[in-house]
Amino acid sequence: MTASIIDLRSDTVTKPDDRMRAAMAAAEVGDDVLDHDPTMARLEETVAGLLGLEAALWVPSGSMGNLIALMLHLKRGDRFLATKGSHVLAHEQGGAAWLAGGMPEPLPWDGGPGRPTPETVRHAIGAPEPYFGLYTTLLCLENTHNAGGGAVTPPDEHAELVAAAKQGGLAVHLDGARIWNASVALGLAPSALTAGVDTVQVCLSKGLGAPVGSMVAGSAAFAAEARRARKMLGGGVRQGGVLAAAGLIALENIDSLAEDHVKATTLADGLRERGWDVTQPDTNIVLATVPDLDQALAQLRGVGVLAVPMDGRVRFITHRDVSTDDITEVLRRLGKE
Repeated sequence: MTASIIDLRSDTVTKPDDRMRAAMAAAEVGDDVLDHDPTMARLEETVAGLLGLEAALWVPSGSMGNLIALMLHLKRGDRFLATKGSHVLAHEQGGAAWLAGGMPEPLPWDGGPGRPTPETVRHAIGAPEPYFGLYTTLLCLENTHNAGGGAVTPPDEHAELVAAAKQGGLAVHLDGARIWNASVALGLAPSALTAGVDTVQVCLSKGLGAPVGSMVAGSAAFAAEARRARKMLGGGVRQGGVLAAAGLIALENIDSLAEDHVKATTLADGLRERGWDVTQPDTNIVLATVPDLDQALAQLRGVGVLAVPMDGRVRFITHRDVSTDDITEVLRRLGKE
């Protein structure tokens, strides 16, 4: 008998539960392009409040949210700073350069997994360039950092990075696709992790269980321009309340992310006992360094466990649709040390 598949590829593979589906079916809706769908408006107000910002806008994906922010922050040819391996650099098909017109400058992780030091930010900004040089206008941060193994940036370090950017005259965009995980891991409100930023993108379908959707937030003026940019990119939604209702239920799942973090720690400990070289997770992402990546992924598939490659390592992500018993079963299938 074939073993059931245990899917640890991403926390985006979760499916809406019955309560979420019922809320979607019963949602009050309107044409969001014409009248601003009432349920969509309620979701946007709720998320803005959670993030401590004036206004928010629903977008179909985190990539679109990041792209909109960069389009509005950058003039064509502006240089922007982002950490090596960040989502805006490595996983959005070059949209920051292609569509937002920015010149990316990767920063090293000399301040910890997924983050630079303030000194590195200041050095990268440098002195004002002559007229034929690049204008550096934006710093992009990521919390948690995907390629950094779900690494969390604490609020004091976040504040120092924001201060370094502001001292150099830069705006700050935060890719907070998994900021809910950082919030739960630190025991802080999400707004404590957005202090000083100009814009932030957060995801509703990573870990929280919504089928689709992210939010991009900032000032009221930014949200108004972001709505125009979303429309230009093809992101006008009609009866968006059906999706917004899922987002409102998803926000009620934030505290449950702590369970995913425990499952990730259990998985990391068990893999280490079996000889795997794994990072100790801050949140719900486990990275394993293996001698042969293709062979390791094939071995996992052979026992019905799905994972993905991430910067030359195996990435596992725990989520609400994988139970503690499932994690135990993964370790059982991989055998003893």
